Amino acid sequence: MGLITPKRPAREIFKPYEEGEKAALSSRYTPQQIAAIEAGEEAIDPEDISERGVIRTDWGSLPYLDDFSSTRPVVDKKQRYDGPVDPNARMVNEKEFAQEMTKYYMKVMKDHPETKDLDLEDEEDRKKVRPNRTDLFRAMEEVPEFVGTNGPMPNYPSAKAPGVPMDFESKFDESETAKKQQEEEEDPRDPDGLYDRLRKDTGLSLDQIFDLKIKILVRHRVVNQTRLGKVQSQYILCIAGNGNGRLGLGQAKGQEAEDTAANARIQAIKNMRPVPRYEERTIFGEVESKVSAVKVKLMSRPPGFGLRCQHLIFEMARAAGLQDLAAKVPRSRNKMNTVKAAYQALMSQRIPDEVARGRGKKLVDVRKVYYGGRV
Repeated sequence: MGLITPKRPAREIFKPYEEGEKAALSSRYTPQQIAAIEAGEEAIDPEDISERGVIRTDWGSLPYLDDFSSTRPVVDKKQRYDGPVDPNARMVNEKEFAQEMTKYYMKVMKDHPETKDLDLEDEEDRKKVRPNRTDLFRAMEEVPEFVGTNGPMPNYPSAKAPGVPMDFESKFDESETAKKQQEEEEDPRDPDGLYDRLRKDTGLSLDQIFDLKIKILVRHRVVNQTRLGKVQSQYILCIAGNGNGRLGLGQAKGQEAEDTAANARIQAIKNMRPVPRYEERTIFGEVESKVSAVKVKLMSRPPGFGLRCQHLIFEMARAAGLQDLAAKVPRSRNKMNTVKAAYQALMSQRIPDEVARGRGKKLVDVRKVYYGGRV
């Protein structure tokens, strides 16, 4: 981790506890527990820390570092109720819940005009109608769920997952939102509205779509023989990637070349999936795939090796964000099947946690077997 060297002894790295620290620990731990802590620190090998104490950032990393500053009600132990325990506490029934909701709405209507005094055709008056949707959300948060000996009582800590935080005070103008959405849809960079449906389906902005690495790899003419003669059309195979671990494959047929190419690009963007990357630069080990008569073998390589493969696989690796890769295509080299086989190989990698699960072990048990113990 850059803080230690394997040559330094453990006693220099883990400094002994001072008297003040020992006094603080003794107030919380027993002497046997303190002795166990010191024995554990003495047994830790600094070389093991320098070899395994690496925080991974690649695709297959696991979230080992947890945030213990917050409580997750579903996972963590239920919180204790610090107040007095009412033996008669129970959840409200439907009748009591309706009464509490009525009291809340009466309190809301006390400070606001009635609907009959407003002009519902006026946009400003429609916003003043109460109770509205915001009042309903407020009622769901404020109306008590429990009843005790002395009537309604504050809610106990619940084991249910917390609700989505609501900003009750925020206001938005529907007309401005619709206007802004219309301006976004009428982007001058997309005058024909080609990517409108794609943006709604994928959630990508137009800037993100234009930043993608899109390339047509296969284009040829196909002919369909009918009773009226030969009907010619175009076949296009396209790839799309963000250069950071996502790759998609799209294909389309059509009469017009431009429309067919646009459809292939859209399909490739829709089909983008994450590609497992080791150290965000190469693949995990070696992987093979076969489509029809084409057989493709992809091999991981050390840093600085580069992309030494044929141009079709080269373009796919660059779009996916791979920097070190070797590939062999020993048999047929049909372009369409080569691209499909390479894409299938990238998606069928065995990552270390799958290897550990298959062997019935933990990830740390196979880390030294695969990839030099750096996983």
